[in-house]
Amino acid sequence: MKPEDWKSAESRTGQTMSDTGVTRVLVTGGSGMIGKAIEHVVMEEGGKPVGEEWIILSSKDANLVDVAQTKAIFEKHRPTHVIHLAAKVGGIYLDMRENLHFLRDNLRINENVLQTAHEMGVTKVVSCLSSCIFPDKTSYPIDETMIHNGPPHDSNYGYSYAKRMINVQNRAYFAQYGQRYTAVIPTNVFGPNDNFNEDDGEGLSAIINKTYRAK
Repeated sequence: MKPEDWKSAESRTGQTMSDTGVTRVLVTGGSGMIGKAIEHVVMEEGGKPVGEEWIILSSKDANLVDVAQTKAIFEKHRPTHVIHLAAKVGGIYLDMRENLHFLRDNLRINENVLQTAHEMGVTKVVSCLSSCIFPDKTSYPIDETMIHNGPPHDSNYGYSYAKRMINVQNRAYFAQYGQRYTAVIPTNVFGPNDNFNEDDGEGLSAIINKTYRAK
C-alpha cells in the first residue's frame, strides 16, 4: 500500500494524522516471517518514504491478548496506520492439539488491536489472514468472495475461524463507524525467518526442512 492510498483513506473518513503531521506505521507481529520481511524492506532497502516513522513490534513489547497492554503500546507510539500481523500460530500438529487456545487467543488479539485502533482514530488497519480460512470443500480457483462458503478444515478450525472473523470485524467497523480497515490473504508463504520445525512449523516450511535433511 502506498502512502498516497493511506492519505486518500484519511480524507474519506475525516480522520487526521498524528499531532506532529507524521505518518506513523505500527507493525504488530514484527518478529515473524512477514514482519521481518517488512522490516528488511523498510529499514534496510530504503522502502521508508521521507516523513514516515515505522515501529516494528514483537511479543516482547506487548502481549496483545491483554487489552491493557494493547492500549498501552498504542498510547506509547500513537500510530496513524497499523499493519496487523500478530497471531498465535503453529503447525498442523499443534493446531490439532490446541484448537481452543488458537481460537480464544487470536480472537482476543484481533479484537484488542482493531478496537484500540478505532478508539485512537487510526486511519487504516491492514490485517493479514491465512489461506487456511478457505472452506475445506470448495471449487477452484478460489478467491476472497468464497471465504465463508463452508467450514474450514477440521484440523485447525480454531485458528481458521479466528482469522475469518477479522473479515467480519472489518465489515462491521465500516458499516457502523465508516472505518476502512482491510485484510490480505497470503498464499502458502515461506522464506527467511520462517519456522522450519517439523513439529510446530507450517506445512510447507516443515516439508522443505524434511526434504533438505533427507538429501
